[in-house]
Amino acid sequence: MRGQLLSTPHLLLIIFAVIGGISARLVILKEDYRQYPTYPNGYLSQLALGVVAATLGAVFVPAIVTNNLTAATFLALAITQFQGVRRLEQDSLKSLDETEYTKRGSAYIDGIAKTFEARNYIALFVALTISIIMEALEYFPVYIRIGLGLLGGGSIFFALVRFSKGKTISAIADVHPAKIHIKNNELYADDIFVSNRIGISRGQDMILQEGLAVILTPKENHYRITLDNYGQRQAILFEITRTLGLKRYHFTRKDYEDGRIAFVVVPIIRDIDSMMLSILRTPILETVQKNHQFIKNREKTNGRH
Repeated sequence: MRGQLLSTPHLLLIIFAVIGGISARLVILKEDYRQYPTYPNGYLSQLALGVVAATLGAVFVPAIVTNNLTAATFLALAITQFQGVRRLEQDSLKSLDETEYTKRGSAYIDGIAKTFEARNYIALFVALTISIIMEALEYFPVYIRIGLGLLGGGSIFFALVRFSKGKTISAIADVHPAKIHIKNNELYADDIFVSNRIGISRGQDMILQEGLAVILTPKENHYRITLDNYGQRQAILFEITRTLGLKRYHFTRKDYEDGRIAFVVVPIIRDIDSMMLSILRTPILETVQKNHQFIKNREKTNGRH
């Protein structure tokens, strides 16, 4: 079993580890609220990367056990390649940004690329876990090795998915519809001034008759730091227009006093519920998230002095 050639138990180990890793990638291979990857070519490319990741994770342990250190070095090489794929995803999405109703923005694109890179690592670690467990139990009956290997791989899968799952806007803010009105050629959403660049009467009539407006209210004051970020607001606006389409106008404006943010659009599909849902499902960008626990602890410490 320790020879240069793979034995039957090792072949069995590799097969089930690869199956487990590919299955993990298939489970999280779905078109989500970001509408990416797109069907069918986006699915195919992501699935191919998942197969490669699962295979590398599966063969790592047998390669070490059989003293095939050259094969084991491919694991480090694969990580470098996955990072290269992430950069290609970023370049691709940036080039497509010019064709969208509104731009995703660099921060949102970076988050999407990192998310799909991380999902390949999940497939790799699931396969690697199954491989390690089955190798460690090599003297046990085959059905026990397979069962415990798949159980361990499944446990790692759910732990990694839970760990890597980010928050959405629904966790930090509330959304409610707002009334659009125009006063002295100035556009308002409820009491929030939005813009004075709303064109002639024809454009104003379009906004009043076909426009939709919502107001985003932070649940706590420190969430204003996240919501005031330009990249975060751009991501929200992108999700609105990607969901409803855009006939002409789109505006966003924040209230400097209480941190509320107004979004006004003239969409192709006039559906206020879908507009609010698209906002609530927008992910909080990793680049703008803050650890507010540190700030609270600092305030408590200063209060004692």
